[in-house]
Amino acid sequence: MLECAPSVAKCYRFAQFALDSGTRQLRRDGKDVHVSPKAFDLLRSLVENRSRAMERTELHQQLWPDTFVLDTNLASLVAEIRRTLGDSAEEPRFVQTLHRFGYRFIADVDEAGPADEEPATPFVRYWLVWETRQIPLGDGANVLGRAPDAGVWIDAPGVSRNHAQITVAGRDATVEDLGSKNGTFVKGQRITAPYRLADGDQIRLGSVVITFRIPPMAGSTESVQSR
Repeated sequence: MLECAPSVAKCYRFAQFALDSGTRQLRRDGKDVHVSPKAFDLLRSLVENRSRAMERTELHQQLWPDTFVLDTNLASLVAEIRRTLGDSAEEPRFVQTLHRFGYRFIADVDEAGPADEEPATPFVRYWLVWETRQIPLGDGANVLGRAPDAGVWIDAPGVSRNHAQITVAGRDATVEDLGSKNGTFVKGQRITAPYRLADGDQIRLGSVVITFRIPPMAGSTESVQSR
């Protein structure tokens, strides 16, 4: 049986693959498989909603909320998933295309929750606030940039395709520049190494200023202390 890392999130096993929604990892025969952040989000959504077909418009809203992107971007992510899984559109084993509608995950899936013997840890969700948008950050690497497959898609002047990366690991979140043309700034200072973020820190990418936030956890008296 393919193993998943201990997590408060769910793990899905299909064929020789294991998809861990907590660590945002995809494994094949126990070894990590690279997949872009947006492709991972699409695969996870298809797997979680495998009991039904998902419309393209619904997937667009999940992947690029309040943002218009061409339908070819979604098709490119599906093609990436198929390459990663060794699947094909003509004889699908995992992702089936429903023409003029959308997609459906068709493989058998074994779903597992957190191990009973693992102690539960408080769930901490981090957010980025950009103008009127509130963008959740997932565990692991979150790439910020203009590339269509960026985890946080920011289409604005001065922002590189893969501009910066925020890495979430438990209670810690760090931001680092990815060799962008215009640099990444935190609280007005250009960063040259990973920088540990605190609630309310302002991050500037080109002409865009976003705010890192740690909202209070619902239903819990435990809070995350900012420095």
